[in-house]
Amino acid sequence: MATVSKLEYHPIRWLTMVLATLGLWMGGSLILDFVIMPTMYISGMMEQTGFASVGTLIFSVFNRVELVCAAVGLTGLIALAINLPEKFSNRLRTLTGLSLFLLGIAMIYTYILTPQMSALGIDLNLFSGLTTIPDGMNQLHLSYFTLEMIKLSILGIILGWCYRNHSKLDITF
Repeated sequence: MATVSKLEYHPIRWLTMVLATLGLWMGGSLILDFVIMPTMYISGMMEQTGFASVGTLIFSVFNRVELVCAAVGLTGLIALAINLPEKFSNRLRTLTGLSLFLLGIAMIYTYILTPQMSALGIDLNLFSGLTTIPDGMNQLHLSYFTLEMIKLSILGIILGWCYRNHSKLDITF
């Protein structure tokens, strides 16, 4: 009996992967921004000397997860854009550009903002009793939250399109 291997392309799988990955990323960002950080602020943890190192650890790990999510989302959208019919391709090109922008934001977080915030926040003088917020920290927080609102908006746009078109892509190629 001869076995024939057939390569099949299933766009619904790619779209499901993009939906799951970007949904996980958006949920994690919302939990970090609106649950974990306010809780740490209200409990007074941000005023303790070890907060900068804990914050660095939390954000460094989360930033790496963001990079992976951005890369998986971009790869999935590129795979969809290459193989879908023309009626989807124009919108997918725009979404692919937006996901490339998301990757850029994740890289800015990972390689620029988090290291600078960590450097400003870590107190290297063990004998000083008072800890104050460094001068440049407020500007870095403003930059972070501006990029975060842009990121969440773009994630919402991409997730909305993917969710609306999930049933439309149930076609066989």
